[in-house]
Amino acid sequence: MSIKNILVYLTHPHVEAWNFDSKHKALLEKLVPGLNVEVCLNSKDFKDRLPQYEGTIVWFFKDQWLESAPKLKLIATPAAGKDWIEVETSEDLEVSFGGFHGSLIAESVIGSMFYFLKAFPLSIAMQKQKKWARVKISGKLKSLYKSRVTILGFGKIGNAIAEKLKPFGCIITGIKRNPTPVPKYFSSSDRILTFENWKTIFVETDHLICVLPGEASGVLQAEHFKVLPNSCYFYNVGRGNVYQESDLVEALQTEEIAGAYLDVFEEEPLSESSSLWKTDNVLIQPHLSAASPQYLEMFIEELAERINAGDFGSKI
Repeated sequence: MSIKNILVYLTHPHVEAWNFDSKHKALLEKLVPGLNVEVCLNSKDFKDRLPQYEGTIVWFFKDQWLESAPKLKLIATPAAGKDWIEVETSEDLEVSFGGFHGSLIAESVIGSMFYFLKAFPLSIAMQKQKKWARVKISGKLKSLYKSRVTILGFGKIGNAIAEKLKPFGCIITGIKRNPTPVPKYFSSSDRILTFENWKTIFVETDHLICVLPGEASGVLQAEHFKVLPNSCYFYNVGRGNVYQESDLVEALQTEEIAGAYLDVFEEEPLSESSSLWKTDNVLIQPHLSAASPQYLEMFIEELAERINAGDFGSKI
């Protein structure tokens, strides 16, 4: 597929790193010779100019906009999820989703793992009290070495997290709908299984990392948290609707699990009335696990490769 011009409408009111600016335009035009990139800053300008363009880069795209875009061949978005793009790839139109998030999200997940394992909250508390609490803190320290990590949703992002964890000596179990051959970085103790085996997997899990999409709504129930060891930590960087918040709060408050890192929620922003805010051993981030100053640079490099190859499939 040949794309000669792209109209960009990529602004974000809260995260500066998610706004497409002149340096991103210059980078994309440099990486794709002959491509003309134009940037819009509001929806009216975007919809007025859309009919003249073969490609567009957006956070969201409504189905009715296609009627006024006869030349459109490509809709590209940095987002990994399909929540905000109302159209799908067809014979005449490619829809390209970001596939670069894995390493960024892996950094956030691994950072949160060390937050818990290295007792950073306790260290901060002792530091504020000017206490050299070596005995107290040392008794709380743990390691990732030989820890059993279960990744629920072993797609691109789950795979990236697993690969970053292997150098720490973790034992990986990937759970996905359809089993696939194990990646090359797996050792003999690592495996890929289906969710049907959840009970035997969860009972031996030290860290449960959830990377499920929104389509997996309600997959995790109270019974799943009850099976986990009380020393297990839970991490959610997928979507917030895969479990009931009340079930997770109960699991945390009754110490069925040891703690949780939560980046996504069924209701966003998370309500001030949510019990999660005042639940001990919870680390909350406002849906930012993939945020980085290099976010759009990584997206542009990936998109340029796809445009130059004329291939927007998952193999790129």
